[in-house]
Amino acid sequence: MTFDSERVLDDIGWQLLIELQKDARLSFAELGRQVGLSAPAVAERVRRLEESGMIRGYRADVEPEALGLSLRVFIDLTTTPQRYSQIIDFMQSCDAIRSAHHVTGNVSFRIEALVASIHELEPLLGQLSLYGQTTTSIVLSSPIQKSLISKPDSTA
Repeated sequence: MTFDSERVLDDIGWQLLIELQKDARLSFAELGRQVGLSAPAVAERVRRLEESGMIRGYRADVEPEALGLSLRVFIDLTTTPQRYSQIIDFMQSCDAIRSAHHVTGNVSFRIEALVASIHELEPLLGQLSLYGQTTTSIVLSSPIQKSLISKPDSTA
């Protein structure tokens, strides 16, 4: 952590990040009550957290199944580095792909996708296989899903 980020991310900064991750719609007045600051002081701190890049944005947490996207899959794609830019362009344009990670090991990319059914999955795999070999895992359940980033334990 740099000196500037340490000043922004003191104990109160961490409390603000945690509370905003739980409910980004909290007013500055309510955040102030929770962390012991005035609403203007909270507004200034949140602005600094945003400007530092620690807060990237605010968004709704949408339930995919409620939208008919009940099949979550992880696709490992093995390809050559020469194809990376083409693959990344394709993945950015594909609505079904929720995230893609360039990873170490035997595969090139680990891709997370949401589709309505196996019938929608098949053409997606066909498109990805144009870039290399795919291996797909269908998610049966997700017993642990953490979206909250907490202050690291300083004793570790």
